[in-house]
Amino acid sequence: MTDLPYSAAADRNKEPILAELARILGPRGTALEIASGTGQHVAFFAGVLKGWEWQPTEAEPGLLPVIARRSAPAGLANVRAPLVLDVMASPWPSPSAPFPHPFDAIYCANMLHISPWSTCAALMGGAARHLAEGGLLITYGPYFEADRPAAPSNIAFDESLRARDPSWGIRQVSDVSAQAQRAGLVLRERHAMPANNLLLVFAKGG
Repeated sequence: MTDLPYSAAADRNKEPILAELARILGPRGTALEIASGTGQHVAFFAGVLKGWEWQPTEAEPGLLPVIARRSAPAGLANVRAPLVLDVMASPWPSPSAPFPHPFDAIYCANMLHISPWSTCAALMGGAARHLAEGGLLITYGPYFEADRPAAPSNIAFDESLRARDPSWGIRQVSDVSAQAQRAGLVLRERHAMPANNLLLVFAKGG
């Protein structure tokens, strides 16, 4: 599948993220992936976490065939057909065709810093609507923290993001957590990850 779009970062971080997911998630359930991108994460996770059924989604319609092709060769029966989803929509994936059932987990990697701040509130509100009681929202990416010095590489990355689009940028964990609380989600776990990233786990219902 060398003709498919490929993310080197997704390939590098998939194993550390999977290690945390395997610890955090139970043996089976249903998971919604937000911003699936090239589909590398969902294909990798589903191949190992076989008790979980995954619903990949992506805001860019042109990436849906990429996600489907990446999952098909592995015979991953636990990956549903990818859907277009804009987190700003309500309900998800669209007002005309909402998800019929809540999810046990929602996973979103590397979205909040390359989208406007308004998508954070939308992500939290949508997760609260579409998670089962006790369900988890798991986010991954670079964050700033008020009580910890920022890595120079993250400072430089943040500057480059804001130069590309002033509405983008690395978010403060406290700001993201505040948005989550407004939606009824509580920050339950924080895990330091390679390359100065964090994995945050929010729970619906505390």
